Amino acid sequence: MMPTLRLSVLDQSVARAGRPQDESIRHTLALAERCEALGYHRFWLSEHHSLPTIVGSAPEVLMAAVAARTSRIRIGSAGVMLPHYSPFKVAEQFRVLDALAPGRIDLGVGRAPGSDQRTARLLNPHLRSAEDFPQQVLELHAWVSGQGLPEGHAGHGIQALPMGATAPQLWMLGSSGYGAQLAAYHGMPYAFAHFISEGEGCSQALDLYRATFRPGLLPEPCATVCVWALAADTEEEAWRLFASRERARIDRNAGRFGPLLPPEEALRPYGGSERFHSEELRRKALVGSAAQVRDKLTALAAELDVGELVIITWTWDPAAQRRSYELLAREFGLG
Repeated sequence: MMPTLRLSVLDQSVARAGRPQDESIRHTLALAERCEALGYHRFWLSEHHSLPTIVGSAPEVLMAAVAARTSRIRIGSAGVMLPHYSPFKVAEQFRVLDALAPGRIDLGVGRAPGSDQRTARLLNPHLRSAEDFPQQVLELHAWVSGQGLPEGHAGHGIQALPMGATAPQLWMLGSSGYGAQLAAYHGMPYAFAHFISEGEGCSQALDLYRATFRPGLLPEPCATVCVWALAADTEEEAWRLFASRERARIDRNAGRFGPLLPPEEALRPYGGSERFHSEELRRKALVGSAAQVRDKLTALAAELDVGELVIITWTWDPAAQRRSYELLAREFGLG
């Protein structure tokens, strides 16, 4: 019998060529409702700014809308790019979210800008440096948990309200050893962004996290991996749909950003270095029929020794994206 593998969802509200950007936000909400009905465990939302490909710029706002439309699925940020913000304000936002959906809120944080440096400066003219990030995480945890900050700190005695019987679960997100080490040091759960690097460095980061983990927020390590996957009714159809993401990835490598193209427009012959990247992308891709993707995901989870995978799927047609999640839910017996 196949061991139980928990499946979750990460959505980025991808822009789609020829379609209004605000429609992408509404599709995210509809996807959240559908994924809850299918039995997925979490629904996470990313944060990007001034990026023509991704219009999910305010995960905390989308999380509130998802909370109002769901009743069971965990809802989270993947993540809040903490150097842009005051940890106190983030704590207040997520305590409000926890009041809306008690015990269902994940607060994933990262230190990457989620934008270019010019945009980052517009988000926060006093942008905190990377060296401040560990201190920001400590402050955020103190306020989110209700423990408060010690005497001598400027925030001593200040509370992030509203308080309640539950609190958001703090997660560390990353795509390198830095986040793994910081999560281990504070005893936090850790999520590796496998989809950013196509898995490069993933096993090393997880090994580092587990080897250096010390009890803190959690008594023992808890890791998950965010992967890009796409299933369709046939293998041929899955690879046709994959052309949209393939084109976006290869264009990104060349500094070209834009909305996701329909497969028919995205398909083109690649030459030179682009052909090499295309071949590598396809070799590593978790794409195929439902059964094929199930087997690939199961093998990856076993290789990385994780009990949960967070699935991100880009398709130009939102119906094809929903269909992929439906097929995987059926293959894994969710619900």
